[in-house]
Amino acid sequence: MAKLSLKNAQQSPLFTFDFPLRVYFEDTDAGGVVYHAQYVKFLERARTEWLRYLGFTNSDLERKHKMLFIVTEIAVEFLKPAKLDDSVNISVAIEALGRVRLTFHQEIRRGDDTLVKARVVVASVSADAFKPVEIPADLRKKMEATI
Repeated sequence: MAKLSLKNAQQSPLFTFDFPLRVYFEDTDAGGVVYHAQYVKFLERARTEWLRYLGFTNSDLERKHKMLFIVTEIAVEFLKPAKLDDSVNISVAIEALGRVRLTFHQEIRRGDDTLVKARVVVASVSADAFKPVEIPADLRKKMEATI
């Protein structure tokens, strides 16, 4: 079950959404270590569940607002490996919120160990032409409440 918790950052408190995930065989290489590309999928899954927690889905945003979120930048720091059968938590916190762009700070943790740190920038674009559009007001309001 995902949860929303208050976490202290150096500059100010942030609300952090945590998404639990189990590492399966399909996520690993022959040595039982999570393949590096899977971490990006884990980060995406957590952001999708964070959006759902706020009361929105990607398909609803496309249908009702004719918009999509696309990743425009990603920086991933691999600190320690996750392994087969590990239980990990993926956090989602808003670092910056603009009219069109949204920057996330995400971490993948196993217990107290931070395995991965990531900074992910997404943009709100029109579903038909992939041109920048403002984040819908109702979604923005929910996002602002988590900063």
